[in-house]
Amino acid sequence: MTKKQATHIVEELIKMYPDAKCSLDFQNEFELLVAVILSAQCTDERVNKTTPTIFKVCHTPEEFANIDIKKLEELLHPCGFYHNKAKNIKAMANILVEKYHGKVPHTMEELQSLPGVGRKTANVVMLEAFHNPQGIAVDTHCKRIANRIGFSKKAEPEKIEQDLLQLIPKKYYQEVNHIFIWHGRNTCTARNPKCEECKLNKECKYYQEQA
Repeated sequence: MTKKQATHIVEELIKMYPDAKCSLDFQNEFELLVAVILSAQCTDERVNKTTPTIFKVCHTPEEFANIDIKKLEELLHPCGFYHNKAKNIKAMANILVEKYHGKVPHTMEELQSLPGVGRKTANVVMLEAFHNPQGIAVDTHCKRIANRIGFSKKAEPEKIEQDLLQLIPKKYYQEVNHIFIWHGRNTCTARNPKCEECKLNKECKYYQEQA
C-alpha cells in the first residue's frame, strides 16, 4: 500500500465517523491513566461502569498508593485480571508520588517506565490527556483493521504501529486513534463484519479476498 492510498482510506474513515472520540470517561490525566490500564482485555463500557465506584474511594495517586491491596483488588474486580492490575496501579501511583510529585509525566519514555503502562497506554495518554499524539495505539480493533485493509501484515502491535506510522501522515494521528476503534466496533467487527455496506470494501484486501 502506498502513502497516497493509506491517506485516502484514512480520510474516508474520518468522513464516516466525524464524531469519533475516546470512549473512556475521565476528569483528569491520572483518571485517564488508571482507566486505560483497566481497559486491557476489558471493554471501555465495563471500565466506565466501574471507575466511578473506584474514584469515590481512591481519587489521587496518594490515595491509590496508600490503599490496602486487597481493597483495591475488590474495587477493580469487575474489570478482570484484578490481581495484576491492582499491583500495577498501586506501584504506578507510588512512583508518581515519589518521583513526579503526584503528577502524570508528559513523555512517552517516562510513561512507559511506569508499571502496567505499555506503548499503547502511553499513546492514549499522550493523545487524550496532553493532546500531543506520538503514535497510534494498536488495540484489537486497530490490529484487525490494519491487517484486513492491508496497512500491515504483521501480528505484533509494535510492528503494526511502525507500518502505520510509515503510511499515515502525522497530522492524522489524532483522528486515526479514534476512527479505527469506531470502525472496528461499528462495521469491521471481529465476527460477521458488515463488508457489503462498508464504503471501503473496494479498497479492502480482506473483502477482495472473500469476493
